[in-house]
Amino acid sequence: MRILIADDHALFRDGLRSLLRTEGHDIVAEAKNGREAIQLAHQHKPDVVLMDLSMPEVDGLTATRTIVAELPEVKVIILTASDEDMNLFEAIRCGAQGYLMKDLEADEFFDMLDRASRGEPALTPAFAKKLLQEFARPPQAAEQQAPQSENDELTTREREVLELMVQGVTSNRKLAKELGVSENTVKFHVRNILDKLRLHTRAEVVGYALRKRITDGGQ
Repeated sequence: MRILIADDHALFRDGLRSLLRTEGHDIVAEAKNGREAIQLAHQHKPDVVLMDLSMPEVDGLTATRTIVAELPEVKVIILTASDEDMNLFEAIRCGAQGYLMKDLEADEFFDMLDRASRGEPALTPAFAKKLLQEFARPPQAAEQQAPQSENDELTTREREVLELMVQGVTSNRKLAKELGVSENTVKFHVRNILDKLRLHTRAEVVGYALRKRITDGGQ
């Protein structure tokens, strides 16, 4: 995996670079602020940007929003010391593929990177639960009256699949186990969801569902 590290602390970058290289990842560039992160993302087009939130010149959220908008093929994962809910929610709204804490165990960190490479959200169960609770809250009256033709097209089973994906169950194997169906059936439903919502990846589907609040919040 080709990775760009964006963090203003040199010692942390050094440690993260060494850790990633032990697993065979290619560190294509390092940025010490958000402005450099945007420039280097355009220059190197990495697979993943590991983005800190608090950086000089341009903060991590602004850099994430810019990179996702200008380079949609590049996945941005927030790697931060901040566990504040609002930063988590805003990062997902900005298009981040995931949100990870810097004190994460190495095995779980690499597992999350693998998930991101497959187009799945890189979120720990605790953060996935927070997102579900936040975005599953009833929308305002005006939003409730707004037409939602795309999700009206989803079948009951497709909504069940989408609900599980929002909760962090995104692999075909786990979805099949939860629903009591075959993995091929899961692939069929996921493909239908992607087609109906005119999206390309599972991460995009989860982000769309959270923004539009089209799941039931596990109810």
